[in-house]
Parts: sequence; structure tokens; C-alpha cells
Amino acid sequence: MTERAPKPKLTLILASPRGFCAGVDRAIQIVETAIEKFGPPVYVRHEIVHNRFVVETLERKGAIFVEELDEVPEGARVIFSAHGVPKSVPEAAKARELIYFDATCPLVSKVHVEAERHHERGLDIILIGHSGHPEVIGTMGQLPEGAVCLVETVADAETFEPRDPAKLAFVTQTTLSIDDTAEIVAVLRRRFPRIVGPHKEDICYATTNRQEAVKAIAPRADAVIVIGAPNSSNSMRLVEVAERAGCSKSMLVQRAVDIDWAALGHPRTVGLTAGASAPDVLVDEVIAAFREHFDVTVEDVEAARESVQFKLPRALAG
Repeated sequence: MTERAPKPKLTLILASPRGFCAGVDRAIQIVETAIEKFGPPVYVRHEIVHNRFVVETLERKGAIFVEELDEVPEGARVIFSAHGVPKSVPEAAKARELIYFDATCPLVSKVHVEAERHHERGLDIILIGHSGHPEVIGTMGQLPEGAVCLVETVADAETFEPRDPAKLAFVTQTTLSIDDTAEIVAVLRRRFPRIVGPHKEDICYATTNRQEAVKAIAPRADAVIVIGAPNSSNSMRLVEVAERAGCSKSMLVQRAVDIDWAALGHPRTVGLTAGASAPDVLVDEVIAAFREHFDVTVEDVEAARESVQFKLPRALAG
């Protein structure tokens, strides 16, 4: 009987923090608590967070995901996603007498409030973000059409022409690349020295921490795997950050089954992280998959500790 060849040795470096942030935790709790309190079904407008595993888990518990409110029956309960919604959405819900709960991340709501304050002061607003992302749609929808202009790139910032350079403010999407955003802000401040920015960085603590953790592990890794969805902005940014930090072989996977082992090659060290909407169970699943292929040693690299928690809406608390 021939002996099996020993598995090649591999060090798996886990970036910490990784996975769920406080805003995602709160959004999922809102759906689960509403189902427990009122019974199924509970409707959710858009994916509560950008992760199919999470969405499918909630569907099994009694959540029904819809694209628009006209798919929700009269008098039903509906939840708005963590990314935030335009003001027209809760207004439409009230008009149809729907009972709604807003799962918008409090850090996204902070950006909404900033934008409204700037508008009240007579300032035109630049939103740094990605076109079509639900958070961007929600933020732009807080104000009248034309009050917010979207800037996506350094090139956009160089060519943007305001109505009045002396009356400008900017806010940002919360899940952007820290470095890319800094470059765009630098251009805006150079071109418009009187532009007003946020008192505190709009990019959320969780996005910042996860990017810093990836920067800490990427230079040591032959490859970096990011667990997350292709429509998850913060997950896609982690792939880009890993590449910029020195790891050219960086890949996004939604589940362990998506790992391209041939493309991975024969690494000795692999970095592993997860976007803010990816649960720990998917990290464990990927680690288990690596153990099937390699003799794995796991190393945890901690860039920050997180203790942030957000309260549930009053109607669901207690």
C-alpha cells in the first residue's frame, strides 16, 4: 500500500479585524428581531447587506427580499437596507401605510446629516463615491436633484467645475479606499481652498481598520484571499489594497468553493480576510478548505481592536 505524500506546508495569515462590522451586525439583528417579534414574512428592500450567504440565511428564517416597495403588500412590515435610502423611500412607505424599520448604518446616516447641513448653509455638495452603489443613491437622495455632484476619480476632481468655488463642501461614501479618497480630497483642496470637509473622516472605522489589517499582511503573502461579494464595495477595496501593498495575486471569493486552486499555485504564505458583510462561518469554511490541501499553520495579525456597537430601533429593542 503506497503512502500518501505529505501535504505542503502553508502559513495562513488572518487579518484582524475582518468580517462583520457593527453596522452589518445591527442590520441583520433588525431583520431577525422583526421576524421573531412579528412573525414571518418580513419584507426587506434590497439586500440587507451585500452577501448572498447572509441573504439566503435570512430568507430561510422568513425574510422576503424585494427591489422596490410596490412589491410589498399593503400593511406589511418592511426593512430598509444598511446602505441607506433616498428620502423618497420612507415617504412612499408612509403613503402606502407600510410599517417600516430603517436599518441604515448610523455612520451612513451621519453622512446624510452632514450633507443636509451643508445644503442648509447654501453650499453645493460633492459626494466622493461610486456611481450606482446603493449608499451613493441613498446619500444623493437626501437632497433635491442637482444639489449633490458625484466625483469618482482624481480625473473627475481635476475637471469638476462648480457653480461657485467659494461655496463647496464634500462628503464621502463610507466604504471607499482610504488612499484613493485621500488623493481625490487633495485635488479638491488644491483647486478649491475654501472647500468644507467633514470634521471627522466619513470613511467608516471598520473600512479603515480592515484596509490597515490587509496592508499589514499583504507584503508577507504570496497570495491574499478576500471573502466577500463582487457587489460589496468594501470587499472590492480590500482586493485593491492588497495589490497596492505588494501582493499581486489577490482574489475575491464568496465561498470556499470559489477558490481557484490552480491559479493559487504553490504558495507558502496566504493572507486571508473578509469584507464587513461576510460572516465568520465563511472564514472558517475557507480555512477548512485550505486544510484539505495544505498542512496549515494559522497566524493572526491584529491591526486594531473593535468594540463599537449600535443600538436597535426603539420599536424592536427590549
